[in-house]
Amino acid sequence: MSDADPERNSFEDVARALADEVSRAIERLSEIDLDEIALAASAEGERARRWIDDLGRWLREQGDATGDAPFGSGEAREHGPAPADRSTRGRPTGEDPLRHAGPHPLDLPTADQGLALAALDSGRWRVEPGTSALAVHGEGPGPSDALGLVREMRVRDWMTADGEITLAGRNALRRWLDAADRA
Repeated sequence: MSDADPERNSFEDVARALADEVSRAIERLSEIDLDEIALAASAEGERARRWIDDLGRWLREQGDATGDAPFGSGEAREHGPAPADRSTRGRPTGEDPLRHAGPHPLDLPTADQGLALAALDSGRWRVEPGTSALAVHGEGPGPSDALGLVREMRVRDWMTADGEITLAGRNALRRWLDAADRA
């Protein structure tokens, strides 16, 4: 019977240790600030809303800039910030102002897109495997909007699903560098 007691004590010790660990885990869970989590989620939602608003402004700008020109006009277009008050009074109300708008492989990259293309080309930034986010692999600052930049470059066919720069992406980088040299 003395041989069974050490095993029984060992089992009781393990059960007691597990119960203590569960108690500590419950205490840690009760210390979580749900308001802080809600605030963080709200901030991410606000950031997504701002991104969509910016995209809408950009699309409206594309519709206004192309006028009646076909979508694939073949010219590189330079985009600036959309004016705060864009009037559409001269346009018939039944016409869709965004019918010709959309990202195009021949767009001139924005500053963030150009920096991302250059960093991807040099290998300083990469798309993390299994994600759609840019990550820094080396020295220097990281992207300001890691998810948004990947989406923007993919819809313009500047980047493959694997995060590699396409020929159109390399040409966009060259246009961006040429525009920076002219400025």
